[in-house]
Amino acid sequence: MMEIINKIFTSYELVGAFMYVAFVMALGKFLSKVIRQKNMASAIAILIGLVLAYFAGVFTGGEKGVSDTAWLAGVGLLGGGMFRDYAIISTAFGADINNIKKAGLPGIIALLLGVASSFFIGALVAYWMGYQSAVDMATIGGGAATFVVGPVVGTALGASSEVIVISIAAGVIKSVLAIIITPFIAPIIKLNNPTAAMVYGGLVGSTSGVAGGLATVDPELVPYGAMTATFYTGLGSLLCPSIGYMIINALF
Repeated sequence: MMEIINKIFTSYELVGAFMYVAFVMALGKFLSKVIRQKNMASAIAILIGLVLAYFAGVFTGGEKGVSDTAWLAGVGLLGGGMFRDYAIISTAFGADINNIKKAGLPGIIALLLGVASSFFIGALVAYWMGYQSAVDMATIGGGAATFVVGPVVGTALGASSEVIVISIAAGVIKSVLAIIITPFIAPIIKLNNPTAAMVYGGLVGSTSGVAGGLATVDPELVPYGAMTATFYTGLGSLLCPSIGYMIINALF
């Protein structure tokens, strides 16, 4: 039996990666039932993945988490840009163009407001933490937008690897919080229709956080929230290292 398992994980790396992700998701769902918080299954699964990645880095001395181990090398491919972009595009294809048009001006305003507020709040927190150069503030501010925007800003502006890692951590925390908080605030903000989901996606911006949160509210809302959240990532990658950085550089 062990020989078969070893062959699956070493010879068929991508299959092994899917099995690993399925196990983490199942464990997250089980633990959410144990603590009687079914809406937190995705957040728990993310936390488990982060913890396992940390210990894998400690034991292997690598920098790519569990993908540095022989059994889980396929996680590096599964978690790479190709599958990420495929997931985003395939999710967006589930949206109805008529409902997208309904978002109109509110959706555009939500995008601009969401990117600007996350970026500048993140930059101010960075300043308070002692990262007071314009490059560092812009990078961490980009991470506060999403964990994708942070590295884009940091690479474009020449930030240190330490600051880029902090920006990624900020984005991951935001994503987890979005998953946890969304089902609780949905009734309050009337997050129960495609237009509201698109505005929400534009304000929050974290594609994974918005998708995970909306999935616990109503799976049919996921494509709409993910649509504007995806635009949010692109808009942040465009504006944060350019206009955002110039504003911070002028002020600080």
